[in-house]
Amino acid sequence: MKKKILSAILAGMFAFGSFAISDAATRAEISAIKVSKSGNFQYWEKNSAAKDKLVSYVKDITNKSSKNFIPVEDRIAVFDMDGTFLCETAPYYFDHMLFIHRAVYDKNYNAPAEDKNFAVELEKSIRDKSHEMNLGSSAPHQASVFEGMNYKDFNSYVAKYMETPVEGLSNLKWGEAFYLPMIEVIKYLNANDFKVYVVSGTDREMCRILVGDIMDIPKNQVIGTDIKILAKNQGDVDGLNYKYTKNDYLIRGEFVIKDLQMNKVSAIYREIGKQPVLAFGNSSGDLSMINYTINGNKYKSAGFFVICDDTDREFGKPKRAVSDTELAKENGWTPISMRNDWKTIYGDNVKLEK
Repeated sequence: MKKKILSAILAGMFAFGSFAISDAATRAEISAIKVSKSGNFQYWEKNSAAKDKLVSYVKDITNKSSKNFIPVEDRIAVFDMDGTFLCETAPYYFDHMLFIHRAVYDKNYNAPAEDKNFAVELEKSIRDKSHEMNLGSSAPHQASVFEGMNYKDFNSYVAKYMETPVEGLSNLKWGEAFYLPMIEVIKYLNANDFKVYVVSGTDREMCRILVGDIMDIPKNQVIGTDIKILAKNQGDVDGLNYKYTKNDYLIRGEFVIKDLQMNKVSAIYREIGKQPVLAFGNSSGDLSMINYTINGNKYKSAGFFVICDDTDREFGKPKRAVSDTELAKENGWTPISMRNDWKTIYGDNVKLEK
């Protein structure tokens, strides 16, 4: 009986989108977050100017009596992933840490020498913080170590790695490393008839697996770095000259394009076909996407920029935080301070291990 009562209490808490902030959120708890109106936000400070600006914007453009009303079919919001609603600094991007694991530490896989050497140097640069390697240059190597793998095995591989603990943050796995306040934003927009797209520099299929059952974002609303998709028996034959057979299945091919900067804008136009009205990012790689959203738009639009300024609960970067805040101001975006705007990031049981 006690178990039934406890289950009923938990179900009621989830229905209203809340759970104890002292706990680290599981994927099930994150998925259960619901924010349909401004009063439902649990993880934002009450005096957050960024949250208030977002709420004011949504109320305005969803009001049929407002001159700024936006029809449901044009309510499109685009979100970067890493550093915008998923951890990116512990100690580095999810896709890069997975690549290093695959190329260097997976005992069941022998990576090509070129890929392994690159992974070793990448890890060294991450560990000694000597410099950040060009993200675009790593993409071909990241694709290479999974080339030829079918999608069922790839999805399982990624899902297994999501169980890996996040380095430097206690009580947190990679598959749970979502910024709870930003999940609330996405849920709030969904509840107000926005179509939310993820537009990330991470591998598209990897993004789909990470987002998965966390948010109400269908797979066809996930845009990311692309690799070739081939039929098992296709070999080097061009797709125009190959016919899929009953004995085929899909496998991963080589790197095609990194979804950063202007490439994000191109992908948005190609795959969505409409200019978004809301954009959320956290780095210079999102600059083009946010500016495309807020400039020359026939609708009232807005851009928000997550600032990595929390050094108590996250691996904040004070110098970058200052420059990013200036960048936001220069471009007319609203900065979101991880330190000042959020009550918690992952749940207060997740501690920074200093």
